[in-house]
This record gives sequence, C-alpha cells and structure tokens, in this order.
Amino acid sequence: VLIFFFFKQKTAYEISACTYFFFFQAEDGIRDAQESRGLGDVYKRQVHGELSKFLMQRLNTLTQQLVAAQRQQDDVFADVQLAPPDVILGLTLAFKADQDPNKVSLGVGAYRDDDGKPYVFQSVRKAEQKIVSANLDKEYAPIDGTPEFIKAAQKLLFAGEDILAKYGRHVVTSQCVGGTGSLRLAFEFLNRFKPGTIYVSNPTWANHNQIVEYMGLRLVQYPYWCPKTKGLNFSGMIECLSQAAPGSIILLHACAHNPTGVDPTAEQWREIAKVCREKRLFPYFDNAYQGFASGDLEKDSLSLRIFLEEGLQFLVTQSFAKNFGLYGERVGAIHVVCNSKEIAERVSSQMKIVVRVTYSNPPIHGARLVQTIIGDSQLFDEWRQELKQVAGRIIQMRAMLRQELESQGAPGKWDHITSQIGMFSYTGLTPKQCDLLTQKYHIYLVKNGRISICGLTTKNVSYVARAIKDVVENA
Repeated sequence: VLIFFFFKQKTAYEISACTYFFFFQAEDGIRDAQESRGLGDVYKRQVHGELSKFLMQRLNTLTQQLVAAQRQQDDVFADVQLAPPDVILGLTLAFKADQDPNKVSLGVGAYRDDDGKPYVFQSVRKAEQKIVSANLDKEYAPIDGTPEFIKAAQKLLFAGEDILAKYGRHVVTSQCVGGTGSLRLAFEFLNRFKPGTIYVSNPTWANHNQIVEYMGLRLVQYPYWCPKTKGLNFSGMIECLSQAAPGSIILLHACAHNPTGVDPTAEQWREIAKVCREKRLFPYFDNAYQGFASGDLEKDSLSLRIFLEEGLQFLVTQSFAKNFGLYGERVGAIHVVCNSKEIAERVSSQMKIVVRVTYSNPPIHGARLVQTIIGDSQLFDEWRQELKQVAGRIIQMRAMLRQELESQGAPGKWDHITSQIGMFSYTGLTPKQCDLLTQKYHIYLVKNGRISICGLTTKNVSYVARAIKDVVENA
C-alpha cells in the first residue's frame, strides 16, 4: 500500500527505477532473515529463489499497472474534446450508406449533371493534355504564384477589364490553396495589418463563421435574409452597416449568395458601396461563383466593378472550384485593390510572408489548368460555352422545381425558387420538415432548408416536389 501511494506521485521512469530499488531492498531483508534463523544453504537458496521470483512477478505486475495509469493521467491531449461532425460531410456519408433507390442528395455544393454524376469540363481535359505534352517540370512556384496565373486570375475576376488603365488602381494578387485557404490567409493578413470587427451576413456560408471564430476574431452578423419575403432584408442590412465602427471589415458575397441565392440589385450594390465609403468600412468580397451563377462573367462581377467605380479599396478571395470544376485541385487567389503602386508593393511583400509561413508555395497543377485555359483563346471560348451550359442547367432545374411545386399544389408561394440565383436555394423549409424529407423520402439536405439545385435532375425533380408538398402539409 505504501509503495502504491508512493508511486502515484511519480513518473513512469521513476516508477521503474523505484520498483527495482524496492526489490533489491526486499532481497536483502530475505537474506538477513534466512541467515538469522540458521537455515541450511540448500534450503536458503531454494527459499530465496522462490521468494525472489514471486516478489519480482508481483512488482512487475504492479509496475505495469501503475505505468499504464500514469501514462493515461499524463496524456498531453487528455482534455481534448470530441468535435461535432461536419454537417455536410455527415450528410454525404449518410447518403452514401443509404440503400434506397430513390435517394437524393441536395446537400453538397458540387455540380452534378442530369444523371447525378460529377462533371469534368472538356476544356479542362484538353488543358490537362496540353500540360502533360509540354513535359513541364515540378519545381516550386513563386510564393505568390506564377505571373501567368496572376494575370489570368485578374483577367477573370474583372471580366477582362484593364482596371489599371481604366480606374488607375493597383491590384496585388496571390495564389492560394482553394477558396477556404484564401479566406484563412486573407483574415490572417487583415488581422495583422488592418484589424477590425468582422461583419458577416445572417445567414452566410458556415465556414465564414468558423474561420473567424477559430481565429478568435470579433464577429458580428448583419441582417440579410427576410423569412417573410424569402428575399433580401436590404433596409436591415443598411441600417446595421451604417452603425458599424470605422475600420470594420464587411464580408460580402460577390454573387450567388450562399446559402440564400439572393443578391442585391445594381442600385442596392451602389448603396452598399456608398455606406462603406462614408462610414470608412473595408469591403471584403468572397467570390466563389463567378460565371457559375448566371453563365455571364461580366454580370457576375457587377458588384466588384461598382465598388471600383466608387473609388473604394477592397479585398477579394476567389475560388476556381465551381466555375472550372476544380474541386479537388484547390485553386484560389487573394486580390487586394490598392490606390497606389507604392502601397501595392508593400502589401505584396507582407502577403508573401503570410504565405511563406503558412504553406510556403502554392500547388502548381490546378493553377496551370486555369492559366492554360484563360491564356488560350480557343480553350477560353470553349470553357465559357461549357460554363454557360452548366449554369443553364441549374436555371432550368430551378424553373422545373417551381413548376412541379405549383402544379402539385404545394402550399405557399414558390416564386423565390426562380428569383434566387446560383447553386443554392433557401427554400424556407423548417428543420422539422427537413428531417422528415430525409427520414421518409431519403432526401438529404441541411436543416436550415438550403438545397443544392445541382442535385436535382429531370428524373427526380417531380419526386422531390411531391415530397416537399407532403412535409409542408404534414410537418
């Protein structure tokens, strides 16, 4: 018992050392006892051997138990709690495990064709062949990406406009690891050089909130969605932004707002720009769906051009996952619009340091695909046509879903399905109705009622509409 309590205060190494110390002390005691009793040599050796063996076995067992307990007690990560599973990943796993032949996935934000299959752009396939045939090396890219990629990303972002000549602006661009990587890097840069409260729309893409909160930054939500109209709460948005402290960072969706699919009009964008200028707020655009929303690159970059016209400085994070179908290639970029060449050079130098200490250099293959397509006039035209077709299928499925809901007599108004834009629709379904869709009809969607229009096909849209009608009536 004394040994046990003594060991409780010791490390594993100390326990091992102390065990053998006690063993040898016990051996000495046994030997002294045998000699004092005058036992014969043979008998002494026999008793000493048996007792030594027994004592050693018992001490070894005790040592193992105590060491195991000590390791568990001293585990550096013993206090780490199990994190909740990612909602979208959970939906994907549940969908894959579901054996129902009528199952439908409306959760994942990735394009699917009318057969429900992933789609690879033919222009991307051709660019890939072109890159392979060029027998290029695998050397590191520059910290901010290759000049060819930077030029291509800027051309796409501003729909081919030469903003340096037209607006006298200077843009710092850095290639990043996907859209999420761009966001993380942008917040790192802003937190270091332009700290301020981050304003995000309510609702917004879940990862916006997670990144800001994970970094320990202050987050405030501004009103955006109006449940009554299933549209934009513009007055609430403007009122909130008008009260924001100077220097606050306003995160905006350049087009195809996720999750609502509701975008401001051109006039509303001008009003937002005016508030940002007058209140000295810093606009930050997340641009994940350019061209993918309407099929028109210029139309989907309207918000950026308005802010340029208004003379504002701002930051843009750009993703090539949706509009190029490069989900797994992780291609993204940060663009910082500056007023002078000198400031742009300073920003570029500091952005490179943020990149260097984060992942050192960006990956090259996805970037080569993008710069090859945009830099080749024939491939660029082919890609734009494919992009228009992809966006067109989404628009078609919106119209079909609304038509099916209305023709089947689903309660309520469904015109918001077609007035919204982009990959997602904010249906207005309640969490209970969403749960019933999954449990009864094997239709998988997030509980806030957001659905990915890409998961709809001409084969399942009637089934989905019938299921929605049932849950609206009965849940």
